[in-house]
Amino acid sequence: MKQKVTKILAVIIAIIIIIGIVTIVTKGIVFELKYQNNKKIEVNLGEQFDKKDIKQITDEVFGDQPVDIQAIEIYKDAISITTTEITDEQKTNLITKINEKYGTELDAESIEVEEIAHIRGRDLIKPYIIPVSIATAIILVYLMIRYNKLNPLKILLKSLAIIIIAELTLLSIVAIARIPVGEYVLATGLIVYLLSTYACTAKFEKDLSKLGTTTSTDKETKAK
Repeated sequence: MKQKVTKILAVIIAIIIIIGIVTIVTKGIVFELKYQNNKKIEVNLGEQFDKKDIKQITDEVFGDQPVDIQAIEIYKDAISITTTEITDEQKTNLITKINEKYGTELDAESIEVEEIAHIRGRDLIKPYIIPVSIATAIILVYLMIRYNKLNPLKILLKSLAIIIIAELTLLSIVAIARIPVGEYVLATGLIVYLLSTYACTAKFEKDLSKLGTTTSTDKETKAK
């Protein structure tokens, strides 16, 4: 029964990874707004504002586009609005609605839209590459020494397989569900990495225990 469940789980994981790879190749990976090519507009209201009111306005102007709203300046009386695209029509509509809401007389023509280049995916993960690689090397060496009775080469290959499959499964789920990649996804990746290394240790401990039991049984048989 246990083997059947394991096989079913393996098939499910394989399907997820295959679909994930196809999704990445055909659609790519979605990144959080600040890691995409985006545009920013800054508007000085001259008074503090409720972010909910601005959010309602941006929802009307930009629709389903992701939008980041931040209060800026010392007195928090100016707004920074960042989204994937701001057309001239959207800018005019945005300023008109802000003027209606706050009684301001802002001129859309005098407000510039700033273009912000995206951060490449590899630049996002670059700070983690060396620390994770060093940690992985240390963990693999430890596992090979700790469980050398189980064949160090097999320990190395199995450990790498478990870690890689765990991370590929997470990446596939993120791609399929179109979850924006950012700090939270990276943190989740580190958690999955830690859990996968723990899974390696638990598996090898169990295998070592079985080996010890088998060895003891063989010795008792020979003694008789």
